[in-house]
Amino acid sequence: MDLIAQAEADAIRTKAYADAEEQRARAEAEAEALRIKAEGEAKAAEIKAAEEARKLKLANDKAQARAIEEQAARDARIAEANRKRAEAERGQRDDERAHREQQQTAAAAEAEIAKAASTWRGYAIAFYAVCAVVALPVQIAAFWDPDAPWLVIAPLMLEGAALVVTKGAAAAVAATRPHWHYRTVAWMFAFIAAGINLVHGLDAFDPATAIGTAFASLAGPGVWDLHEHGRIRRRDGVLTRRQRKAQAAAAKAELRQKAAEEKRKASEKEAAEEAAREAAEALANSRAEEFPEVWDEAEKIAAAVGEITVTEAVWKRAYRNIQGAEPGESIESITARRKAEGRVAAALSGTPVATLSKNKNAQRANQMPRVQRGPARKPPVRRPGDTAKYVQAARKQAAITAKNASTEEQK
Repeated sequence: MDLIAQAEADAIRTKAYADAEEQRARAEAEAEALRIKAEGEAKAAEIKAAEEARKLKLANDKAQARAIEEQAARDARIAEANRKRAEAERGQRDDERAHREQQQTAAAAEAEIAKAASTWRGYAIAFYAVCAVVALPVQIAAFWDPDAPWLVIAPLMLEGAALVVTKGAAAAVAATRPHWHYRTVAWMFAFIAAGINLVHGLDAFDPATAIGTAFASLAGPGVWDLHEHGRIRRRDGVLTRRQRKAQAAAAKAELRQKAAEEKRKASEKEAAEEAAREAAEALANSRAEEFPEVWDEAEKIAAAVGEITVTEAVWKRAYRNIQGAEPGESIESITARRKAEGRVAAALSGTPVATLSKNKNAQRANQMPRVQRGPARKPPVRRPGDTAKYVQAARKQAAITAKNASTEEQK
């Protein structure tokens, strides 16, 4: 008995030791697992933190790069705006300088013209005075009479009258009034004085004196009349011969250019019309070849409505009459499109195409009695309540499905 008890005690001790070892090993394993888990979690947290830090750094770098790019773009825009403003200011300064130079050039030209006109006026007056001094002695000699000395005033009257009328012509020119009669009277006085000089010079002196004094009587008023004639033409804006020739040449060049442009436009228009005519003929031939029945119908409609050719409206009407659809549509194309739409619907819903097309028995349900099979026999008697009623939602869905199926069959 003692041995048995001892053996049992040893067995108990061994089992207890084994259980203790097992618990210790389990505890160590659990502790190791917890340690590994903790290390893994710590490492994962470290990796996650590093990844988050990396992502944050990337985000910061991207934000910094974006900020740098935006700043660079902003600086570029500012620089471009400054450059454009500087160019605009420089262009404005150049325009102002060119305008000032143009004004200065125009002022200088006006000053030069005024100076030349003033010089020309002074020379004309001086020449008029010299001619009067040359012509007066012969005229005075022609009118001299010891018994009537006052007649010497007649030559002064002639020359003075010519001078006064010439001044009247100048005043008329300045006031933009008619001046031709002033100039005519001045020339009349000049010719009278020249005739007196010529006749008396030939009678009392030699031909040279007569011709010279007669020329002096005409030359003075003539030079002054040339001066006034130039003033009149400048006032009226009359072009010079060179300007008229340049203007005529420019007008001829413009006419030639206009004629060439019209010719070019006419040729382009003719080419476009020819191309449109060829395109219309090609389209008509293509339609007649591809759709002979429709083309025959279109020709009939065109003849009926009084059209010379098959217009687009006539063609659409004939196409609808024969094909029953708009141009570009046909029974084949509509059928192919319906099939393609069915395949697309099957692909989107994951339902086979054959299942989508079986809509005739869409209201059949599992609660209906099964159909009898085998030899024909007396059918079962149906009584109210032997089939469960459809719920309201099922009845509505069945009605919608049947309606859709009917619509598809009609199409």
